[in-house]
Amino acid sequence: MRKNKHGNFTLFFSAIQRNMDKQKRKSTVKVVEKTVLAPDIGKLPPQARELEEAVLGALMLEKDAYAIVAELLKPESFYDPIHQIIYGAIAGLAMNQKPVDVLTVVEELKRRGELETAGGAVYVAELSERVASAAHIEYHARIVQQKSLARELITFSSGVTQQAFDETIDVDELMQTAEGKLFEISQQNVKKDVMQINPVIKDAMEAIQAAAAREDGMSGVPTGFKELDKMTWGWQKSDLVIVAARPAMGKTAFVLSMAKNIAVNYSIPVAVFSLEMSNVQLVNRLLVNVCEIKGENIRSGRLMPDEWERLDKNSKLLYNAPIYVDDTPSLSVFELRTKARRLVREHDVKIIIIDYLQLMNASGMSFGSREQEVSIISRSLKGLAKELNIPIVALSQLNRGVEGRQGHEGKRPQLSDLRESGAIEQDADIVCFIHRPEYYRITEDEQGNSLLGVAEIIVAKHRSGSTGIAQMKFISDYVRFANMDDNHVGKYVEYESKMNQNNGVAEPQMAATSDFLAQRDMSPPF
Repeated sequence: MRKNKHGNFTLFFSAIQRNMDKQKRKSTVKVVEKTVLAPDIGKLPPQARELEEAVLGALMLEKDAYAIVAELLKPESFYDPIHQIIYGAIAGLAMNQKPVDVLTVVEELKRRGELETAGGAVYVAELSERVASAAHIEYHARIVQQKSLARELITFSSGVTQQAFDETIDVDELMQTAEGKLFEISQQNVKKDVMQINPVIKDAMEAIQAAAAREDGMSGVPTGFKELDKMTWGWQKSDLVIVAARPAMGKTAFVLSMAKNIAVNYSIPVAVFSLEMSNVQLVNRLLVNVCEIKGENIRSGRLMPDEWERLDKNSKLLYNAPIYVDDTPSLSVFELRTKARRLVREHDVKIIIIDYLQLMNASGMSFGSREQEVSIISRSLKGLAKELNIPIVALSQLNRGVEGRQGHEGKRPQLSDLRESGAIEQDADIVCFIHRPEYYRITEDEQGNSLLGVAEIIVAKHRSGSTGIAQMKFISDYVRFANMDDNHVGKYVEYESKMNQNNGVAEPQMAATSDFLAQRDMSPPF
């Protein structure tokens, strides 16, 4: 009986032990789950407190140290609020041309009433004791800046994520705002070091020698318009060129004629951003230009047999031309910058044309007026031209001031007629106006010469050269600008050869269209 009783007790305690072991195993599993989740919960923003201390200490050791980091850091670049206050005091002293050391920083913090908030005089003194010199201050400051940018990106992306979950927010507006903010953050990291003049002289000499080797003397991208090229020697690298005119003067026709010349005659890759017309409309305009067929006939498809033949033959000139078109409406500065970089990298584009500036936007940024926004756009275009080292040609509207003036001279546009912003004139390296006297029913000049079909390209500002007026033909039937000595209107168009095969240098030569096509063995795109 005791044995059985003892045996029952044994079974009872064994069951309790098994149950305890089971509960223990469950508890162990839960602990493992918590340790897996803990790292995701405890993430800290990117920071470098030791380097922040090193930078502040170095700034109080050497008087010229602030000049090294002034462009890299601002108070918000520091993660620790105490360090933000101390750096603010140092920056205040430096900008007022006062000495920066431990004693002056402590006094400045006292004056501001921030000494206790900044950790007291003892903490400020300890910062200067933690570094031996300011030898590595720039390297340390760049790391602090990178951490600050990383924190900004985290805050930015978190805000975008939160807003993306909000179904009341329009997605297109959110994308525009996000683009603008990301552009602002990216601009903080765009810095260019100062360089000694020797390598710059070498580059300049190479450019001069290259221009001298060319028979036409072009140092930039040639437009194909002789009188204009004589004044500018082509559109130069890093230049912002503004081409402005009143509506219906032929702004788009001018840049498309120019784009055709650049791509077909000289085989130079060109990109056209059209905010006003679709890709198909742009190509139709180019076909009208090259094939010399009226636009209404192209659009309706009602062509005469000889027009079909011209379309079939001359369209081949455009078929393989290095012209890249983009018809994104309301293009933002950020989008343009991204696409332009890719075009230069992947297709070696040498010039960008924008039709037109006032239709662009600086999305995501806040402005007090449209004039301020246009100022930002023009400044961004100049910056992009310098960054990519290519010319950017942007069309612009003129205000109505021209319409109120009388006479031939009065109708010529002036720099004050640029619409919406004086910053356009300020940022541009070249400002050109298109003027067609015939549009204002002015058919003769003061000497009695006919002005019918005559267009004037007025170079009103030229940062690196002379100003003046380049005359050329405007052929309204074909919406085309041409040189004054162009006698091929209404015939098969003959073009200058692209390259001199003997020496590889671009040289103007006339070739019949049939020979031109035969040499390239082009097949029609139809």
